[in-house]
Amino acid sequence: MAGDAKLQPRMTNVRARPSAAAIVHATRGRAECTLAQRRWVLVATILASTISYVDESVVNVALPTIGRDLAAGPANLQWVINAYTLCLAAFLLVGGAAGDRFGRRRIFIAGLVLFGAASLGCGLSRDVAQLVAARAVQGAGAALLIPCSLAIIGAAFPEAERGRAIGTWAGFSAVSAAIGPLLGGWIVDHLAWQAIFFINPVLGLFAVWIAWRHVPESVDPEAPRGIDWPGALLAFAGLGSLAYGLIALPDTGFDEASVPASLAGGALLLALFVWHEGRTSAPMMPLGLFRSATFSGINALTLLLYGALGGAFFLLPFDLISVHHTSATMAGAVFVPFTVIMAALSRWSGGLLDRFGARLPLVMGPSIVAAGFGLFALAGPATGYALAFLLPVSVVGLGMAVTVAPLTTAVIAAVPGHQTGVASGINNAVSSVASLFAIAIFGALALHGALADGIRLAMWIAMALSLAAAVCAAATIRPGAAPGR
Repeated sequence: MAGDAKLQPRMTNVRARPSAAAIVHATRGRAECTLAQRRWVLVATILASTISYVDESVVNVALPTIGRDLAAGPANLQWVINAYTLCLAAFLLVGGAAGDRFGRRRIFIAGLVLFGAASLGCGLSRDVAQLVAARAVQGAGAALLIPCSLAIIGAAFPEAERGRAIGTWAGFSAVSAAIGPLLGGWIVDHLAWQAIFFINPVLGLFAVWIAWRHVPESVDPEAPRGIDWPGALLAFAGLGSLAYGLIALPDTGFDEASVPASLAGGALLLALFVWHEGRTSAPMMPLGLFRSATFSGINALTLLLYGALGGAFFLLPFDLISVHHTSATMAGAVFVPFTVIMAALSRWSGGLLDRFGARLPLVMGPSIVAAGFGLFALAGPATGYALAFLLPVSVVGLGMAVTVAPLTTAVIAAVPGHQTGVASGINNAVSSVASLFAIAIFGALALHGALADGIRLAMWIAMALSLAAAVCAAATIRPGAAPGR
């Protein structure tokens, strides 16, 4: 089961929401739970989501400081984020499938242990190479624990209580995402950037103990016996090779043979991935889903919109700290309105969906996001903190609040019922891939010259990508209602 994870965008890979598809899929392997066990299930899954969401948001705020302390150049700092994103994108779908096949609690615990150990490695890193390697292992751990978290909730709670359980999980996740950047900035300013990673092992061990003692095991009796590891490895190698070429290109150009070789090799490996997925008996990405123009269009929208968001939010701390010379705490505070607005308006967004269907919100939402990025681009050096940052971030948050619930519904409604779990997982992986390439491209544009001018150009590009996402919605989703199959 490849559970979706898009309650609200993360600060770097901007993706995290509960998916109804994931929950429906999870109920094929129900676990009998007492009331006390169900409460412990919520505690364990909330802790897991907290360490992943907080970690993702605080690392972005800490990047300028990490760069100074480790003498890391722009390319290395891009890999601090992209190593995590690459492993998450490549292994998320097989992580969910492994939980269905081998036991959701077992894989959930494995993900927590891997994530916690890697976090310790991040905090103890003496150079940027060690940090990047540890971040990659963190991403692999997240690819195991994120899809299994929602699957465990779906298996533990009866249908009548499931909605409230998901709401509780989502609410705490929203709080975690809101305080993460602010807390991370304060830690960077008053302690050290290494300290942001030492929180995770403590919370992770507590979550492991709870899961081991109180969370019942569950499996999906209808899960395929095979796991598509070849597909995951091809995706990992292909995406990683392309990202390497894009990140290295500004420093070396095409004169360095490794750059064109990595770009060509990445394209070839991804072509082999598509070929493999069309022929294997248990693909992690069934190509038949893309015969639906609506499903293809929704994923194109996701690629464009989350690419804009991931690339722009990657650059914001550099703009705040390196250009406007704010503290890391102030840089983290910028993201708080974004998350608060998304959490506060989520129910209102659902009402828009009920009244107008998915098409109108999916045109309006990205258009509002585009307006927010336009405000970023128009702000000048003398523009105050509130107008240059808080206002644009709030507008982007409003646009994403309008977008997220209809996007979830559109993904689920675009495919047959028995494929909703894998469809939502694919959409989540697409958002990770979008951030992977956006960080590579936006970083190449902004971090290798005049920083202020490069960031302004990147914001204009983010605006254009968001408008293109709105066009995708208008072209592929029929008006009047949620998209049909």
